[in-house]
Amino acid sequence: MKKIFGALALLIAMTSCQEQQKIGFIDNGEVINNYQMKMDIEDKYKAKDDEFKKRMDSLSRNFQIEAQAFQLAANKMSTKKQQEKYTELSQKQQVLQQQFQIEQQEMQQAFSVEMDSVISKVNDFVKDYGKTNGFSFILGKNEAGSVLYGEDNSDLTQTITDALNADYKPEAKTETTKKEDGK
Repeated sequence: MKKIFGALALLIAMTSCQEQQKIGFIDNGEVINNYQMKMDIEDKYKAKDDEFKKRMDSLSRNFQIEAQAFQLAANKMSTKKQQEKYTELSQKQQVLQQQFQIEQQEMQQAFSVEMDSVISKVNDFVKDYGKTNGFSFILGKNEAGSVLYGEDNSDLTQTITDALNADYKPEAKTETTKKEDGK
């Protein structure tokens, strides 16, 4: 009996001597959405998308003008010539559509790669922040419910967002980037 009480006392003493673990959490979506790097990437791709749409509209208008000119001139052409021109216009339209799709896919892939790098940077930053500031855990809160409740003093969302943005240094534009941006 003395051994059981002794073991129990030893266990209680060891448990009470353990260091309290420091735990915090962040709202993943809020941190990423308020990270300046992410906002800069979105702005960059919005500008690229706007430019793409302008170019696509211009090419589409030119094609429509060419198609309308064909329709007006078709009555004066032989049936064989009409068929040849119609085939030529159809092929041209297909090439334009393929070009648009390819460019759009390339832009989406590049955007995804850059957004993945944002998520990696945030994850690495949070990991380093946790180590530097003595956290045992920093949990991620998201819509799936990984953190359903946390005390406000454990919410590091704004602290991490502010620190990330303070640490963020936008890349200086090179001459090539300036030319691509049309500046």
